[in-house]
Amino acid sequence: MDRQERVVRELLEAHGRTYADEAGIRLKDTPQPLYRLLVLAHLLSARIRGSIAVATARALHEAGLRDPRRMAQADWQERVDALGRGGYRRYDERTATQLGEAAELLNERWGGDLRRLRREADGKVSELRHLLQEFPGIGPAGADIFLREAQGVWPEAAPYLDAKALQGAERLKLPKDPDRLTELAGRRTDPAVLAAALVRAAVDKDVAEDALRRAG
Repeated sequence: MDRQERVVRELLEAHGRTYADEAGIRLKDTPQPLYRLLVLAHLLSARIRGSIAVATARALHEAGLRDPRRMAQADWQERVDALGRGGYRRYDERTATQLGEAAELLNERWGGDLRRLRREADGKVSELRHLLQEFPGIGPAGADIFLREAQGVWPEAAPYLDAKALQGAERLKLPKDPDRLTELAGRRTDPAVLAAALVRAAVDKDVAEDALRRAG
């Protein structure tokens, strides 16, 4: 095993957990988990700590706002209050509005089911990324987050290692080639787990330094 493989192994061992898993989302290709991932991607795309976004995704779920129908039916203050309980106070009013509008769009255009959006994209990752940005509050960063996390259940997107994940690879002194990174991780590694670990290295230099030190 060469040093690059050891770095990836140490990174995955310590930080190989998707953000969806951390938020309590058992990701499957079914409507509710996919919707909860869309909300998580929305929250993570703001300039706010990932831990707060994850806690807020959990708070929205605990408040019963776990599918687009309930999100759309909730009143604005109910959404604001749930966001606040998660610690998402800096962007709570705007985000509460966007979550309601996004849920309405999902209900009206895709029947509340993101799998219909996937079918509309017809296997084209660029079209998936474009369609995701139709949702209020989901820009390029949010679309990237969603696809990074969803690639385990939407394999046409894999390997989806966006600029943020590749920034982590650079910090770890690894190649910035998605196929090579996937090879270093091994075939059995969920590409979403690899992507999340690389992102954690990108946003926290201590994560990268720990993996490099452990690899020797």
